[in-house]
Amino acid sequence: MLEALGIIETLGFTAAIQAADAAVKSANIRLAQWVKVGGGRVSIIIRGDVAAVKAAVDAGVQAASNIGNVLSEVIIPRPSDKISGKFPIEPLNLKKQ
Repeated sequence: MLEALGIIETLGFTAAIQAADAAVKSANIRLAQWVKVGGGRVSIIIRGDVAAVKAAVDAGVQAASNIGNVLSEVIIPRPSDKISGKFPIEPLNLKKQ
C-alpha cells in the first residue's frame, strides 16, 4: 500500500524539531527522515495515510510558525513508486549513536 508523503521545510533546526514534534503528536504518522538542505533550511519528511499526513502537516506548520519560519509544505497523496522508494518508511532511530 502506498502511503502519502508530507514535507515541511523550515528555516532553522529548532523550528523543524517543533514541527516534527507537533506532527507526530497530532496524527498516526511516521517521521521518515529529516534533511539539512543548506542555508539553514531543514526539511522533515513524514509518511502515513492521507488524512493523517494532512493533519500532521497542518499541525507541524502551525507549531513551527509560532517559533520560526516555514518556507514550504507539500502533501503528495499517492507518490509515484519512483519517488516513494527514495524515502525510508521505517521510523527514524533518534537515539544518540
